[in-house]
Amino acid sequence: MYQNNWGPFWLIGAIIMIIPLWRICQRLGWSPWWSLLWAVPIVDIIFIYVLAFSNRPLQGPSTAPGSR
Repeated sequence: MYQNNWGPFWLIGAIIMIIPLWRICQRLGWSPWWSLLWAVPIVDIIFIYVLAFSNRPLQGPSTAPGSR
């Protein structure tokens, strides 16, 4: 009988993705616990799109060359 032994690999992959998403949520001013949504199938895709297209908080004056 076939055994599915992908559990540990899925867990490691989830942890690898949740850590940077945790930091991104903190920088956006969101609760970092939202990053745990990445571990839920289908919801992870929706979460990434909401994260990508959400409004960012203002960071203060721009430091780009030529800006004042």
